[in-house]
Amino acid sequence: MTRRHIPASIITLFGWIALASLAHSQTQDSARADGKAFGQSQIEKAKTAASTSPDADRIPNFNADATSSLADLAEQPERIEAKARSAARSHTGLQTIDDSVRRRARFTPAEIEQVIARAGAINETPLEYTSGMAIGGEKGTCVPLPPGSGTAGSYFATCNTGTIIEQGSGMCSVTLLAEIEQQPRYHYLCHAISTYGFGGAPSCDIFKADRCQATGSRPGPCLQWGGNREQGRYCVEPGEPYVEMTCSSSVVGETPYLVTSENIVITRRDESQCQSWSDEADCSQISETCTDEAPQTRIVDGVAVTQSCWEWERRYQCVRRSAGNDCSEIEARPDCRFVREDCISEDSPCSTFERVYECPIPGDDGTGTQYVCDGDVYCIDGSCETIERTANDEFKDAATALHAMNEARGQFDPETLTLFKGSRETCSSKVFGVLNCCKGKGFPLIPGVSLLVALGCDREEILLHERDAQGLCAYVGTYCSSKFLGVCTSKRKAYCCFESKLSRILQEQGRKQLPKPWAKAKEEQCAGFTLDEFARLDLSQMDFSEVYAEFTEAARLPDELETSALIQQKISDYYERSGP
Repeated sequence: MTRRHIPASIITLFGWIALASLAHSQTQDSARADGKAFGQSQIEKAKTAASTSPDADRIPNFNADATSSLADLAEQPERIEAKARSAARSHTGLQTIDDSVRRRARFTPAEIEQVIARAGAINETPLEYTSGMAIGGEKGTCVPLPPGSGTAGSYFATCNTGTIIEQGSGMCSVTLLAEIEQQPRYHYLCHAISTYGFGGAPSCDIFKADRCQATGSRPGPCLQWGGNREQGRYCVEPGEPYVEMTCSSSVVGETPYLVTSENIVITRRDESQCQSWSDEADCSQISETCTDEAPQTRIVDGVAVTQSCWEWERRYQCVRRSAGNDCSEIEARPDCRFVREDCISEDSPCSTFERVYECPIPGDDGTGTQYVCDGDVYCIDGSCETIERTANDEFKDAATALHAMNEARGQFDPETLTLFKGSRETCSSKVFGVLNCCKGKGFPLIPGVSLLVALGCDREEILLHERDAQGLCAYVGTYCSSKFLGVCTSKRKAYCCFESKLSRILQEQGRKQLPKPWAKAKEEQCAGFTLDEFARLDLSQMDFSEVYAEFTEAARLPDELETSALIQQKISDYYERSGP
């Protein structure tokens, strides 16, 4: 930039001004010091006044009567704009602002670019200039802001205790065993209808069907014989035929006409392989299938034996109960704090409990990201004074409160007249099982998604994992989603997810203040605050440390004093160029 030539008269004038300044430097320095001290004392008075319930009498220039006409404006809002225009024409303060705007210094685009060059460099590579690092890489003089109360970077971890119910199936084989035995057979003759002794044979009625059976017949005795020379002798009147009875044992009082022996096939099932399953009270047989494709003939002791099936496959379904506890790992962590224990089986006595712990996110302690650095300046008439600051939480809390108000406007539901409404989300996991689709906050985002995909979790559960890992979801609780024989085997975790971390924090901590606890995990619908509920919240009592870094500068550069001095020089150059 080319600077205009400054006339000798102007240089002479500045010289006389410089001499006058030297003559009165002691007086000016003393005045500046006195002014600074006075300003500091007034700051302390202002802080005290703001924190001790101020009333109208303590507010300078406050006139209660001046607001009496506002009631009329509320009934006739169209008059507001007219009164504003009328007041603007005569208001000294507004006219002063307008004059300042019209007469303020103007800068060319090139001049502006030169001034903001540093800011542009920081914007391109912001990570190189955080944590109080100057643009040249040297460490600045920065004071870290006090940390929050410890809620930043935490997540809820859960584990289970109670009854484990295991479902299992078993299979065993049943074989057919065959043996050959030689057993005697007793043969008797009897008459079916005659009385005992007729024709020398007993009645068939005395032979019991369980051990005797009819195996044949033969002619009975002739009652009358006849004959002639041509035909010979023949029976004219034959008697009742004999029935042949074969018995497995002798009949008392009767003499068999014949005793023989017979090969008998004796079969039995060998169920010894299935004994352990059948004796188990919690096991039941669900199927039995023959493994032979067709009837087979086998030789047993030299005898051919044919059976429709020689071997079966039997299946059992079993249930086993045992005591379970998978909390040892999390209980061994000293950084995890026990929160509560919930019964998720909803039975009496409770068979399954879930223990809830609050743990810090690995590698994130929530510190070392906010600073107050030197270099703040205040300039009047080309003279700049460095402002010394001390670290405090007031700016962070104020910035967070402003963001809360801004989000309240964007998250107002006109239909329900509520603020910060969330959406209900759930995920599933096995009780004492490997399947867990509820990994989220506290687990790496990308590997976590890969694990969920491998486990077969659905799309909604994967999206919940991502939102929870980003700090957008509040854990509500867990409920049993499936049971077997009265024991909980699967559970679902319920979350309320919101549009921002700030919304989640307001819901979590605001519900504790009201109080308005979450409903049962199976019923909670993530309703927002009513206008009355939100008005009752005390934001100053909430811990917003988790979002401080999102609303405050990560660092202020120590060399901003140099940048401010450059701006002052630009202003001085402007007036030099625009001089008389």
